[in-house]
Amino acid sequence: MRHLLCSFLNALLPLEEGHTIVSLDLLPIQEAPKVPLLWRYTLTAARCIDNYGGQFVASVQMLWTSSFKPFIRRGGSETCISPLTRDGKYESAQPVYALCLVNDVVEPDAAAYYHHQCSVHTTEPERRLDGLEVVFVELPKFQAASQPEKRMRTLWLRYLTEIKDQTEHISADLLAVPEIEQAIACLREADFTRAELARYDTYWDAISSERTLIDATRREGIARGRLLSQQRMREENQAQGVAEGRQAAIYKIARRLLETGVSAAVVSETTSLSVDEVRQIAARKLPPTPGGDFS
Repeated sequence: MRHLLCSFLNALLPLEEGHTIVSLDLLPIQEAPKVPLLWRYTLTAARCIDNYGGQFVASVQMLWTSSFKPFIRRGGSETCISPLTRDGKYESAQPVYALCLVNDVVEPDAAAYYHHQCSVHTTEPERRLDGLEVVFVELPKFQAASQPEKRMRTLWLRYLTEIKDQTEHISADLLAVPEIEQAIACLREADFTRAELARYDTYWDAISSERTLIDATRREGIARGRLLSQQRMREENQAQGVAEGRQAAIYKIARRLLETGVSAAVVSETTSLSVDEVRQIAARKLPPTPGGDFS
């Protein structure tokens, strides 16, 4: 079913205008990108040839968390050089497209679901550094829209987002596209061997473990934040109590000095209170203790 993969990659990859993949060879597992933590999510990797004779490597991954971006860049770089032998030249390394299908929202502030990243000149964006281009697609953000120039992209993304394990009725406009119809037929005809089922279970166990680790880390962070917040509140309350106690002592001293006949100016100089504060204490307009009374 290589023609289905060709159709899928032609629809999802940001190929140059007029360029389409006409043939591809699946890479053996030892040449697929070995991305730390994420390599097990690689669906396929292929060496592609376009209609102009250009060659490049396409790596497709299905990801379920937002922690993938630094790893996929590294993985794509490894794909660039992995086909080289020890005596190979880096000039012979083929460009790489790293296509990540993400079943999560990783750019909450961006409305777009399709993100294409590459290295460009900072002052001349039209000049690009060929070698590695990263595309990640946020599937939860995808909404089918009328885009004639991107019709196949929309259809393939509908295939990915609309068809679930329990789906019984499939839209007629999806079945009207030969490539999509064949892909759906492949799903219906799939018959996993015992080994394939074990690998499938291992795949989902890995996803569950990663999600559990992320959730546990998030809960730990929230608990630690609450603890720090409570500790900070206690420290602030203690500091406030100390300040109020100090001020209360100063007010009492000022009142006693005034009761013995000391002038407001001397009391002010002795206690560092303003003359106005001392006069308010003398006139019993300012309680002798903060928040207290004159009794």
